[in-house]
Amino acid sequence: MTDHELQKLVMTVSQEVFHEPFKHEALFNRRLRTTGGRYMLLSHNIEINPRQLAVHGEEAVIAIIKHELCHYHLHLEGKGYRHRDQDFKKLCQETGAPRYCAPVTKEQYLIYRCSQCGIHYQRKRRINIDRYRCGKCHGKLELVSS
Repeated sequence: MTDHELQKLVMTVSQEVFHEPFKHEALFNRRLRTTGGRYMLLSHNIEINPRQLAVHGEEAVIAIIKHELCHYHLHLEGKGYRHRDQDFKKLCQETGAPRYCAPVTKEQYLIYRCSQCGIHYQRKRRINIDRYRCGKCHGKLELVSS
């Protein structure tokens, strides 16, 4: 999907779901890492993470577009457009827009095992196995997979 096709899709979703036109620019931003999309307050543009399309498909992108259009239309109307505002929560519920999107990064976990009792521990960050012990039996930990 190109930026031009994304622009058409956002305009279509805005007209069909919100019954209001989208008058600004929608584009893909490859620098987005932790979010599915974002609404820019000053320019009123919408940016979408292209990895959402690659990993989860067009339906996920449409859901993200609905979410960002909730921010867009509420902000232009002068209503509460933030996640914590009741106007935003209500409009998301009415339009079927999700509050969150599915993550696109797969978390890498380190697996540690106790050498005495065999219990496994999952950690995102590496730990010093000389300093830490098993929480159950105080046995020595060893790295199983990295």
